[in-house]
Amino acid sequence: MKHIPNIAAGLLGLAFVIFGANHFLHFLEVPKPPEGSPPYLFFGAIGPTGFLSFVKVCEIIGGILVVLPKTRNLGLLVIGPIVVNILAFQVFLTKSAGLFDPPVIAVTVLSAYLLWVGRKKFSGLINN
Repeated sequence: MKHIPNIAAGLLGLAFVIFGANHFLHFLEVPKPPEGSPPYLFFGAIGPTGFLSFVKVCEIIGGILVVLPKTRNLGLLVIGPIVVNILAFQVFLTKSAGLFDPPVIAVTVLSAYLLWVGRKKFSGLINN
């Protein structure tokens, strides 16, 4: 049982590093949203500004930090807002159409599990 957090962190970190790196290296095909749809307009707004590139760099850094046990909680602090934004994107822009896609579920469950496992270390942020 003591290895489960390491496995979860490895999977979560791998997902963020792969999907973050894909933005720059284009080794996975990402389907384009239908023209004129809210997701299309959203990516049309954040793509050219460089904001999406910044988020992808944070995904890569956060993914690497999550894999390393000593920096796992720092990595969760980096990717936590990204996970929340992934969920918000799925709920508000796709009208929950992609909310139950396997990558979304995996990232959400793995993040929540690692947050739960490290809750004692995070409690100091709330109690002060």
